[in-house]
Amino acid sequence: MRLTRQTNYAVRILMYCAANEGRLSRIPEIADAYNVSELFLFKILQPLVENGLVGTVRGRNGGVKLAKPASAISLFDVVRVTEENFAMAECFENDAAECPLVDSCGLNEALRKALGAFFEVLEGYSIEDLIKTRPSVRSLLGIDLNTPRALAG
Repeated sequence: MRLTRQTNYAVRILMYCAANEGRLSRIPEIADAYNVSELFLFKILQPLVENGLVGTVRGRNGGVKLAKPASAISLFDVVRVTEENFAMAECFENDAAECPLVDSCGLNEALRKALGAFFEVLEGYSIEDLIKTRPSVRSLLGIDLNTPRALAG
């Protein structure tokens, strides 16, 4: 299974916010850290906000922050809201009725088990897990916690 670019950057937004804990993160800073456009990040941000993973603060000193602790956001939570399709083969699609084996196919069963195992592994990792074992994440992203900034309220 290949995850979309949207999912990749959704995880990166969450990692940035987690590494910038206690402070608001600004989209221009996140875009600079990952060398992508702000517009692209705004598009990705929408489902994260709608599904309660990210909170926004409007205004001149506004920004984004995690809507819940990084330890409470699993990779599966992110994939679930950013991926549109988990079909691993045609038989996962709605038009699978064309196949005479659709109800008794061993391939279909094997792929469903594989997808379930994939989801189970993603459920076992949180956003916090992705940053806590990497002490250099903040410096690699250009986050300086010593610089005064608006606190996430």
